[in-house]
Amino acid sequence: MTGPSAQSQTDPTFYRSPGDAIAAPPEKLAYVVAFDRTAAKPDALATVDVDPDSGTYGSVVGWSELPTTGDELHHFGWNACSSAFAHTGHDTDGLRRRFLLLPGLRSSNIHVFDTEPDPRQPVLHKTVTAAELAEKAGYSRPHTSHCGPDGVYLSCLGAGEGSGGPGGIALLDHDTFDVVRAWETDRGPQYLAYDAWWHLNRNTLITSEWGTPSMIEDGLNPELLLAQKYGHALHFWDLAEGRHRQRVDLGEQYQIVLELRPSHDPEATWGFAGVAVSTEDLSASVWRWHLEGDTWVVDKVITVPAEPADAADLPPALRPFGAVPPLISDIGLSVDDQFLYVSCWGTGELKQFDVSDPARPRETGSVRLGGITGRVPHPAAPSLRLGGGPQMVEVSRDGRRIYVTNSLYGSWDDQFYPDGVGAWMAKLETDPAAGGGLRVDGKCFLHGDDFRGLRPHQVRLSGGDASSDSYCFR
Repeated sequence: MTGPSAQSQTDPTFYRSPGDAIAAPPEKLAYVVAFDRTAAKPDALATVDVDPDSGTYGSVVGWSELPTTGDELHHFGWNACSSAFAHTGHDTDGLRRRFLLLPGLRSSNIHVFDTEPDPRQPVLHKTVTAAELAEKAGYSRPHTSHCGPDGVYLSCLGAGEGSGGPGGIALLDHDTFDVVRAWETDRGPQYLAYDAWWHLNRNTLITSEWGTPSMIEDGLNPELLLAQKYGHALHFWDLAEGRHRQRVDLGEQYQIVLELRPSHDPEATWGFAGVAVSTEDLSASVWRWHLEGDTWVVDKVITVPAEPADAADLPPALRPFGAVPPLISDIGLSVDDQFLYVSCWGTGELKQFDVSDPARPRETGSVRLGGITGRVPHPAAPSLRLGGGPQMVEVSRDGRRIYVTNSLYGSWDDQFYPDGVGAWMAKLETDPAAGGGLRVDGKCFLHGDDFRGLRPHQVRLSGGDASSDSYCFR
């Protein structure tokens, strides 16, 4: 473990504790991946000015295109972060939060961009090919990357050949970005994959389940959904050994277990998982995992019901049900572990919950933008009926700013918003000291031509954000 005296020699955006991260200077830039649904133009990494004191606040100030087409950028992440303090045998003095890894969910390529020397205009550093990922790790369709204690962990939805499974985690070298191997040494019953996160101080990694590439790439398959074939379990692993330890089934009706958000307190042993839909009533839900003795236990702590709607106002896939499902597609936990943000992409609502008691969340705020039937406009463009809804959510380290983008996944966008999902990014504000509540920032709203015809998906903030880092010390 790196000693306290070495702190000044490491990247200042490596924070030893959540408190240090919260106290650090606020972000001035946001990095946003955006993709071309037609696959005719290259996807891009956009740089957005989020400094309210800047003359270009709320606008795109950098644009870095990929050298390929058809990648469909989805999630992305840093090469290194605060987990560097947990490294053994790694030179933390030379390690920096510098490179962004951009996996292509359709192409299986991984494009690495360098944010130095000009943070506003990242440049392509390296491309890790689909062939290397398949050959060295046996995986395809890379989804989420996390900077970890012995490399970059890259969750993948599919096996190396074809569009089936099992999905899993590929391990990449921090410095060269070469694919090292598959992380798992014993996967047990795990087959479907999606997100991966951990409790570093408990030597525990958690994974969730969505589906294989063939199950998700053409949209939500109603037959598979009603047959309860999508993921509905969490898996707990030995982080150091890559061995499966425990599977917890949430119940087969709870379909599509997506984002994982563990507590930032390194000594805590709880976190949240979002579930997109229940086949019983189209509701969505959030579940808490926690440790009881030596056993991980999972229980439902938030339920968001479906909203009745006239069939004529619904896309074809939902007309038989006469309701809009919330479709929880992302959740975000503030660095102080006080507030949980829940994106209800179907209804167009972002909910805020006080989770000071994680077993009993209490709703403290709500904002609506877009939505399948609501199409609620942004205050900055009151005549523009928005497609999509709050989808990916990112929270600033101090917990005062929340950024949302509206695109989920190309084929799913088209299925649930057949008349057009559009493209937009919004910023919201809250005051944690005053007990929360949400307010839309009227000056930071990117839409229309801001993303040059591409759909924005995920946001990363300069210096780190609430879902980038894991901490080693209190």
